Amino acid sequence: MINAGVITVSYIIATILFILALGGLSDQETARRGNWYGIIGMAIALAATVLGVVTQHYTILFAALLIGGSIGIVAARRVQMTQMPELVAILHSLVGAAAVAVGYANFMDPNKHLVGVELTIHDIETYLGILIGAVTLSGSVIAFGKLSGRIGGQPLTLPARHWLNLGLLIASFWFGYEFVVQSSAGGGMIPLLIMTVIALLFGIHMVMAIGGADMPVVVSMLNSYSGWAAAATGFMLNNDLLIVTGALVGSSGAILSYIMCRAMNRKFIAVIAGGFGTGGGTAAASGEQEGEIVAIEAEETAALLVDAKEVMIIPGYGMAVAQAQHIVYEITKILRAKGVNVRFAIHPVAGRMPGHMNVLLAEAKVPYDIVFEMDEINEDFPNVDVSMVIGANDIVNPSALDEPDGPIGGMPVIECWKGKTTIVLKRSMATGYAGVQNPLFFKENTRMLFGDAKDTLDAVFKLL
Repeated sequence: MINAGVITVSYIIATILFILALGGLSDQETARRGNWYGIIGMAIALAATVLGVVTQHYTILFAALLIGGSIGIVAARRVQMTQMPELVAILHSLVGAAAVAVGYANFMDPNKHLVGVELTIHDIETYLGILIGAVTLSGSVIAFGKLSGRIGGQPLTLPARHWLNLGLLIASFWFGYEFVVQSSAGGGMIPLLIMTVIALLFGIHMVMAIGGADMPVVVSMLNSYSGWAAAATGFMLNNDLLIVTGALVGSSGAILSYIMCRAMNRKFIAVIAGGFGTGGGTAAASGEQEGEIVAIEAEETAALLVDAKEVMIIPGYGMAVAQAQHIVYEITKILRAKGVNVRFAIHPVAGRMPGHMNVLLAEAKVPYDIVFEMDEINEDFPNVDVSMVIGANDIVNPSALDEPDGPIGGMPVIECWKGKTTIVLKRSMATGYAGVQNPLFFKENTRMLFGDAKDTLDAVFKLL
């Protein structure tokens, strides 16, 4: 056992490292260092807790650490980059499940001897921890299902769904009051169980009502929820480090959600209310073709790239599915060696989670200085000779600007159609994750290169 002073100092050091980790992860060039700050901080926090706070049942504790750590290592080594969004979502569900489990264990603790105001405050902390944890648990499981394709991306828009959500919220407050009252008399389990069921249903309905195009926001939102669940657990256990860590995760996730909503010209409440990719509360239609498409082959693509002076590459989820990021960089290196100025344009919600495309490009060792955000690069497209859209759809859809009242109306998009030629790599003419047809495919200066992105780019690479 180590004394309380050492535990406090260890927690302060861990907190500082967590803050440094967040700061490091905010930039690609310092992300690796930030990741190590987080790893070291968690190791210090875990060691201080095990050696200073835990007093018994070490066998069970170390068995759990061994099992959980082994599962984590195996999952991390096996997961593909295309599966990162669903991995993040399912990990959020584990945080929610932990908050619920700790809440119930804390409530049923026979050694708890609180009375009066202290008991009331503790009961509120327990109730909120279980409430937020249960919403995070069920919502994250549904998000995992949507991101992995096990559940369809179309939003579930039940009649009077907003009234249903309001009713569930009011019921949660009512059972919270009943829980506090009954707990002071030695009861409270029944309202707590009912609230848990309500929270689980609320989490399911909330995420089911959110359309596919909003899923990146949902991932960051659930990240925020998991942080607040951890903070509430910290209050329950009177653990300062858990409170601070949960607040850091919760606030950073909320800020990220806000930034992404702003990038999509969406209000956070509108995302939570659900129905993106719908018009008037009905599911978005896949849309009819609006003209003739012009298909090209790898030979013409290679010729256009070689003759260009300015090339813009716009990656999307299709690049992740095809695992084409490495061949994309090989093509980039060849073109740059020939004097072509190649840059990457990244939309804030490209892919299925925040920063998905940045992670893929970093994995392929694409230099950071040629990767630009949408706001930095949009005005340059009139001077771009060739734009290559690799597996993206909704983020380059001109109807977002041309149809303000349409399903994705008002969402800022990458305006590649303003360049001289746009080459779109797609497997087929299927709509994107939002289920909305894209007029870009039918524009006169657009060429469609059909097939698996990796295979078609391999062919282009050999020709180059």
